Amino acid sequence: MLRDDVISFPDGAGATYTVVENPDSAFVVPYFDNGDTVLVRQWRHAWDISSWEVPAGTFDEGEDPAECARRELAEETGLVATRYSSLGVVRGAAFLTGRAHLFLAEGLTESARNPETYEQDMEVLRLPFTHALQAALEGQIVHSGSVTALCRAAHALELP
Repeated sequence: MLRDDVISFPDGAGATYTVVENPDSAFVVPYFDNGDTVLVRQWRHAWDISSWEVPAGTFDEGEDPAECARRELAEETGLVATRYSSLGVVRGAAFLTGRAHLFLAEGLTESARNPETYEQDMEVLRLPFTHALQAALEGQIVHSGSVTALCRAAHALELP
């Protein structure tokens, strides 16, 4: 939902500030014992490109961050993890209300994918984590939440 707030500055000047109310989301970096990860690729209409990203999605009503992370990982990749570690919370932009909860998922096993209707074009790619991180650092991954999640995961994993 889009709203225009009228705000006042300390000097008494006023301005209209546009705010986008968006839901909270969860971003998941799957990490296999051999050092691999998984990215998903999906068409992003607003950007007019197909984008490589970590598995992610928005909360269902009443859902907590870890539940959302588990659901999105299974839906998009067919992976189930035994361990989830929080990588913290970030915000996308100053005009967005939603928070992005970042997770590292380990102890992975494969199950059946269950993509949502709008995810029918989604591709799934397993690759070395270091390659995904390099793609994020070099600008080949442009999705900001995915870049941040990959960087935070590298830090948590204590990778060089």
